[in-house]
Amino acid sequence: VYRGMAGFFLAFDHIDTGDENDQSSTALRLPSGDYDVPLLISDKQFDSSGYLAFDQFNGDGFVGDKWLVNGKIQPRFHVEPRKYRLRLLAAATSRVWDLQLRWQNRVQNVIQIANDGNLLPSPVLRSNVTLGNAERADLVVDFSRFPVGSELFLTNRLKHLDGRKPENDFLATPDQVLKFIVDKPLAGPDNSRVLGRLRELPPANPAEAVTTRNFNFGRSGGVWTVNDRESDTRPIATPKKGTAEIWNLINSSGGWSHPVHIHFEEGRILQRNGAAPPAHERGRKDVFMLGPNERVQVFLRFRDFTGKYVMHCHNTIYEDHSMMARWDIVD
Repeated sequence: VYRGMAGFFLAFDHIDTGDENDQSSTALRLPSGDYDVPLLISDKQFDSSGYLAFDQFNGDGFVGDKWLVNGKIQPRFHVEPRKYRLRLLAAATSRVWDLQLRWQNRVQNVIQIANDGNLLPSPVLRSNVTLGNAERADLVVDFSRFPVGSELFLTNRLKHLDGRKPENDFLATPDQVLKFIVDKPLAGPDNSRVLGRLRELPPANPAEAVTTRNFNFGRSGGVWTVNDRESDTRPIATPKKGTAEIWNLINSSGGWSHPVHIHFEEGRILQRNGAAPPAHERGRKDVFMLGPNERVQVFLRFRDFTGKYVMHCHNTIYEDHSMMARWDIVD
């Protein structure tokens, strides 16, 4: 991950067709083609010779001091005065991001249409987007709102002094991650749109759950653990194919953060810290951010296949130092 071995897979169907000119009755006609742009954000450190530097013996996490988008340090993106779909992927090793779009040093609202791998039921107007490692967010920005020649910046305002967690306060001056310059001539009509309804969610009825499981992400014996266990070949859970369960993901410490990735099946957040999740977390997800002393309740179905899968913290330093658990879907 630190060397850049991460990327995008874009999937389309009869609703999200990848064609803003699609006249089908089911097509959303979201910005497409050159206007559907993956943005992989990460942070790095470089030594005096310009090579990547990395402390592989630091088990508490690692943060860089240079911001990269698609492998380039603080790049520029020349855009047309029209709508763009920006697919953000947090691909650092330990950093948590709180991203804002700024013009003339004023925060600009953006429209979030998707998180992780899925469209939300409805678009959500956001002034900031927080992403833990491997979390995703699709944003629509209409650059026609700004005068030709305008410069906008995607900024990060979270202060991160080490890899364990972000600080409680924000940076006095947010870091500039990516510059947008509205100076390209419009190549043609902008036929893209953002409708009030995007994709209906499958029902998530907690009464269907056959059991509830607790998973505590913590530290034990000098290594990162799940339920006080180091990673090994024993399954920590064996749900049955065709059933549903509720999984409580718990971070009982105030000293670190854990973006928890559950492989194979996407889930629905029922509660975050005992309350209903915010609108941008009401879609289907596979990465669940646990800040200090947070608890997230997730509804999961195990539908298609049996097999061996994993659940792990996507702070990749913690993952490599044992915060991973195998779980099996059985007949």
